[in-house]
Amino acid sequence: MSKRNDTQKEKFIQKVGRVLAWPISHEKWQSISIPLYSILLSFIAAAIVILLIGKNPLQAFFNLLQGAGIMPKPSYAAYKSMFTDFLSLLNAMTPLVFASLAVAVAFKAGLFNIGVSGQMLFSGFLATIIVGYSGLDAMIAKPLVLIIGIAAGALMGGLVGWLKYKFNINEVVSTIMLNYITQYVVSFFIQMYYIDPVSRQSRYITEESRLTLVNVEMGNLKMDIPLGFILAIIVAILLKFVMDKTVLGYEIKTVGTNRNAAKYAGMNVGKNTVLAMVLSGGLAGLAGVTYYLGYFASIQPKVLSSIGFDSIAVSLLGNSNPIGVIFSSFLISVINQGNTYMSSMAGIRQEIASVIVGLILLFSACGAYLKYKVSRMKEKDAERKEGQE
Repeated sequence: MSKRNDTQKEKFIQKVGRVLAWPISHEKWQSISIPLYSILLSFIAAAIVILLIGKNPLQAFFNLLQGAGIMPKPSYAAYKSMFTDFLSLLNAMTPLVFASLAVAVAFKAGLFNIGVSGQMLFSGFLATIIVGYSGLDAMIAKPLVLIIGIAAGALMGGLVGWLKYKFNINEVVSTIMLNYITQYVVSFFIQMYYIDPVSRQSRYITEESRLTLVNVEMGNLKMDIPLGFILAIIVAILLKFVMDKTVLGYEIKTVGTNRNAAKYAGMNVGKNTVLAMVLSGGLAGLAGVTYYLGYFASIQPKVLSSIGFDSIAVSLLGNSNPIGVIFSSFLISVINQGNTYMSSMAGIRQEIASVIVGLILLFSACGAYLKYKVSRMKEKDAERKEGQE
């Protein structure tokens, strides 16, 4: 009797497993379905957490969308509307897209660029002192800020790649150390030469050098227009083309998949490692200038931007696909931008938003495991059918 019950339980579990696995069972769509499935599971888990603290999860998620400018609020302050909130969302999202693309490129090469925050800070600081305080005309200053950001980030990323190639120094170790070095060296120079005595941050840059147009009046609204957002979308599309359609992209992905096979095929593993980190660093540099000379207009000493670390979750969620990164950046930005309003309206602490992001990261990291389990389930079903025949 007990054996029969055990068999029935096993069959029931298998049926439930097949039902749950069905949305991600088609291999052709797994690059899209698994991240979406991970997001769904994370929000279900977050809803359970919110229920446990005695709040309504649907109301909380709706308030989250309101705070991010996706849904309308009951009322707005003067010169504000849902559209201005949405532009603020895009402004915050822009550096996150660049930073996540930087992590994604490194992932493609089999590298882990955890130094995005340091590369952002280095690029933002150089662009600030060279252009931000220069008084140059906007037509010269804004492109120059982008060029300096790319060059500074590429230089720092290239150093990490060279250390990996020349001395086989693990990129995680070197980027963490460079994060600390950059953080305290930049802090020293800000506090010695560029400090604002009131804000205790670096002096504000000129409006001509800033990559966000602030308080632009249009009708009865005042809005912030992120000039770098369109560039971020263009760069993501170009990166997708490079990775899928060019020799460079093919070699970087091959090196990332199997270094020994790439070397046997005649590819220069060292060169591609350095190039991947140069490209990753350049993208991190763009994240830095759109953050420190766009979203913000100054630099806080001794602080590394959390965007460099959030970008790891975003890249994982986007499956290291440049187009997927755009959508995952949007999702994480919605959560980060909407958490304050959610906290005030739903009475939920802002840390719940961090819990949601953490759950998304957790379920995204399980993507490979989900893919494996679906594959094993299909193999077992095929073996069972063969046995019945």
